[in-house]
Amino acid sequence: MLPRTGVPAGRAPRILDVVTPTTTVFDRLTALLDAARVPYAVTRHAPVRTSEEAAQVRGTALASGAKALVCKAGERFVLLVMPADRRLDSAAARRLLGVSGLRFATQDEVAALTGLEPGAIPPFGQLFGLATHCDERLATLPTINFNAGDRAISIAMAATDYVSVEGPRLGRLARE
Repeated sequence: MLPRTGVPAGRAPRILDVVTPTTTVFDRLTALLDAARVPYAVTRHAPVRTSEEAAQVRGTALASGAKALVCKAGERFVLLVMPADRRLDSAAARRLLGVSGLRFATQDEVAALTGLEPGAIPPFGQLFGLATHCDERLATLPTINFNAGDRAISIAMAATDYVSVEGPRLGRLARE
């Protein structure tokens, strides 16, 4: 059970309420999922660098991968999540976000915002204080798979549970 210290009355705890400096992203993520009482499966595997490698080592379809991209939208950073078999549609993402400028975060920006390297970022922006926007097609899948703060650890969970726990803004982000 997560401590509720510092949580305003009437509000459920969020992961940022219980972060300690030594807590790993994986630990924070699993604490969040455990607190929400949603089922998930953890797989430890050889480190992967690409979505294709991740799908292969997991034995899952590439489309079930939840690719998490840290981007700078206007003056703020956001987390964009889409099926791993898709590419970002920048024009659609700019429309959804209501911004004229959108770019991928640099590796240094990703490290500063998340403490992680690209490819290890789970699709939970709340772990990093980032708003999460998710391609609506990912939310319709039965199960999603993603790296869990480490390129050698994956989590599989129901897409409906992901949407329930993270509460991302849904819309079209990926090319057809």
